[in-house]
Amino acid sequence: MKRIKCYENSYQPLDEELDRDLSFIKIIDVGRRYLVNRVQDHIQSRIVYYLMNIHITPRSIYLCRHGESDLNIKGRIGGDSGLSARGKEFAKALGQFIQSQNIHDLKVWTSQMKRTIQTAEAVGVPYEQWKALNEIDAGVCEELMYEEIQQKYPLEFALRDQDKYRYRYPKGESYEDLVQRLEPVIMELERQENVLVICHQAVMRCLLAYFLDKTAEELPYLKCPLHAVLKLTPVAYGCKVESVCLNVDAVNTHRDRPSNVDVSRLPEEALLTVPDHH
Repeated sequence: MKRIKCYENSYQPLDEELDRDLSFIKIIDVGRRYLVNRVQDHIQSRIVYYLMNIHITPRSIYLCRHGESDLNIKGRIGGDSGLSARGKEFAKALGQFIQSQNIHDLKVWTSQMKRTIQTAEAVGVPYEQWKALNEIDAGVCEELMYEEIQQKYPLEFALRDQDKYRYRYPKGESYEDLVQRLEPVIMELERQENVLVICHQAVMRCLLAYFLDKTAEELPYLKCPLHAVLKLTPVAYGCKVESVCLNVDAVNTHRDRPSNVDVSRLPEEALLTVPDHH
């Protein structure tokens, strides 16, 4: 209240009659009441929608990827394979971790892909499937290894390394497309209280970039390892992040951007940062 008193010395409130020709939204008592005046275009209406859905109730958002899958072990991207033996072990460990957190009224969301559903099944709580949480569509590159993409589509491989955020796989998606697809999920996350999202590497990067305010250039290279849980707790002007490793081994699926992204580079230069796999 003292802070508001200080504001009153410097600020003049908008008047419903005198300022009726202006576009504005008044939020009274953090969402108890809203006054929306002359909202005239798409962007303004989206802003109103956003502001009417956020809240300040203390809560945590838990983000993790599915357990290690059979295709992860082989170094193949995309696809819809089931969990490996270690992936199943992680799913059990995730269930124990979530139980230990003693979370009131937890919601669990998965994609519609086998590996996230199998992970959620082992957690042993009701879950909701979102098509919007499905992994980025790699188009013609689905289920290929990086080495095979370099061999079959060397130009595409180089173009993706040049601008990973905007590059769209032939017959597939870009990270930019994925961000658009995830907007309803993000809006719903803003409305909810405690949520566990079991998703995929590219999807987790987009969600993380939103909550941690990362740029489009940083987003596609955020590290989201298998078998780790990120606990995000929104605080004033940001988000507190805790990383919890559940001590179940998994392959590394993170590929750093190679320094040489020229289309005429040699195959070995293109594959320099490809993670090890069987």
